Amino acid sequence: MENNQQAVPRIGAVVKDVRTDRFGVVLATIGGRVQLRPVSGGMSWDAEPDGIEVLSSRQELTVRLAALNAESRRGT
Repeated sequence: MENNQQAVPRIGAVVKDVRTDRFGVVLATIGGRVQLRPVSGGMSWDAEPDGIEVLSSRQELTVRLAALNAESRRGT
């Protein structure tokens, strides 16, 4: 997946911040950094573009489904 790390993620894509081991939705690219927010919502954070792994469609679906299942267990 080395090539995926170099790709510029699209707005709304789910990516993995490999430095923090968290998944996030791409909000914007500002000042050379990628702005992310947790898939289930919450506080955004900035990540370095070379620390972002763009997920395949299947991986993105898996992450989104896991977030929805977690939300339903919490009753949100």
